[in-house]
Amino acid sequence: MIKLSIHSMKNTVIVTLSFVAVCSLLGLVCVTTPGLPIRETIGQWIWFGKAVLFSASCVVAVFLLEFLGKSSWKAILLFPHISVYVSWSLIFWGAIEVIWGLRQLYGFSASGHLQYAFTGSFFNPGPYAGYLAMVLPICLHQHMCIVGWKQVSVFRKIEKSITVVVGFLILCMLPATMSRSAWMAVIISCTWVMYMHRNHRKWTLLWQRYRKRYISWGIGIFFILMLGGAGMFLLKSDSALGRLFMWKITCQAIAKYPQGCDKGFAFAYGEAQEKYFAQRNYAEWEERVAGSPEYAFNEYLELALTKGIVICVMLLVITFGCLWIGVRSGRYGVCGAIIALLVFSSSSYPMHLPAFIIAYICLLLACGIGDVIGKPLTLYVCVMIWGGGYSEKWQQEKEAYWVWENTRKLYYSGAYASANEYYKELYPLLKEKGRFLFEYAHSLHKSGFYNESNEYLREAGKYSTDPMILNIMGKNYQELHYYEYAETCFLSSVNRLPGRIYPYYLLAKLYTESDFWNKGKFVEMSQIVLTKEPKVHSTAIEEMRSEVKLIAKKMK
Repeated sequence: MIKLSIHSMKNTVIVTLSFVAVCSLLGLVCVTTPGLPIRETIGQWIWFGKAVLFSASCVVAVFLLEFLGKSSWKAILLFPHISVYVSWSLIFWGAIEVIWGLRQLYGFSASGHLQYAFTGSFFNPGPYAGYLAMVLPICLHQHMCIVGWKQVSVFRKIEKSITVVVGFLILCMLPATMSRSAWMAVIISCTWVMYMHRNHRKWTLLWQRYRKRYISWGIGIFFILMLGGAGMFLLKSDSALGRLFMWKITCQAIAKYPQGCDKGFAFAYGEAQEKYFAQRNYAEWEERVAGSPEYAFNEYLELALTKGIVICVMLLVITFGCLWIGVRSGRYGVCGAIIALLVFSSSSYPMHLPAFIIAYICLLLACGIGDVIGKPLTLYVCVMIWGGGYSEKWQQEKEAYWVWENTRKLYYSGAYASANEYYKELYPLLKEKGRFLFEYAHSLHKSGFYNESNEYLREAGKYSTDPMILNIMGKNYQELHYYEYAETCFLSSVNRLPGRIYPYYLLAKLYTESDFWNKGKFVEMSQIVLTKEPKVHSTAIEEMRSEVKLIAKKMK
């Protein structure tokens, strides 16, 4: 009896430690860092570094318990039941996220963004909805695995109740997010899970008996889905058109860089959009919806552009290979979550966020390969992070962000000389951040260091598609009396986003320079400034128009 009790206690400890090891890794989704820029996720990477060390400690403890308990070498080295740990960890964190969102919706806690009523732990309802959409098929699978009610144990009843409550709350929150990508992910993934749980014999008999009825129902459902798709398109038509345009430009960039662009997405995309509008063969709506995106809003296209088509295909092959293993093993919940993430990734940017990256890796492991490499992989990642100094680097980067936030106060107050000193110190740690590079370059521009400003603006162009980079670069050249270069920069800005009035205004002023005087071009640019319909009216536009009118009067 004592031996049985000890054995049961040992198993309980092993299960608990294994679950905690997985749960701590996935827990970075709820990590927030107030005081830092909204989109920055460095706090989550710091958590991940610490969580990996904690998870590795749990794995080592499990190894020792199984070794001392004289378990088989297979049980000692492998990580069985990882799919269960991943599934319930995601359900747990999904429950926290949905409660977090409800609290924000009803005013009990602050949203992650001032423009939105709720965002969960994210900065935008879009990724928040995507995370919930990823959790829902797991809830559905776990619910459908428990057949009946009276004949099951109390523990299984609790499991089923939890999945029902969490799934119901997610279904209540998803419509409010207004994320069409998440809605599609839920519809496709949950339909797939229900289909995989079908009773083959029953379905065959019903099909044979009611074939005509099912065909008519299928046609009806198809038309309903078509109407629903049209409704979702019309719900935010400009947003949908904007994404279609982004994908079009991204495909053109991929055609130029089939092996991947080492300068990054922003550089390749900005170059492709600039070339497209320069041809002057585009529809009016394309100019209206064009922007300067940070992401392609399609992870497959962005991966193909930045890493190459071959790498993109290889990753998809690995993903579908894991899905095949998961389906063969009957792990429909984690497979449904991967399907939801794949669908969501086709029109959003989840793989730019640590929560989705780690969840994606854990889900792939949960399909089956984690049973074999789960323990070794955790220990390997721990060695890589701590041996490679990544954890220290992330901590230094976080501290740099704090200093940057304080430096921005000097920048916005006009104390550019003092701000430049701090920017110079922060540059080694933040040199891959487009916003930081632009601020530094603009501060140098305001201080009169025009050549230095252009150096950092060229670097910023690798990480941002914002045409203001080109505008400031052109102004620097203008101050240095390199008027041809200035004109080239302003024209590039016009071609990148032809809907903006500001570069036309800069060109109009450029053509009034005594050494670059061109009355005809000034008149042309001034007419565009005065007559072009802006996307959004503002006092700045009115001020530009007033200045152009005043210059035109003096010229007469």
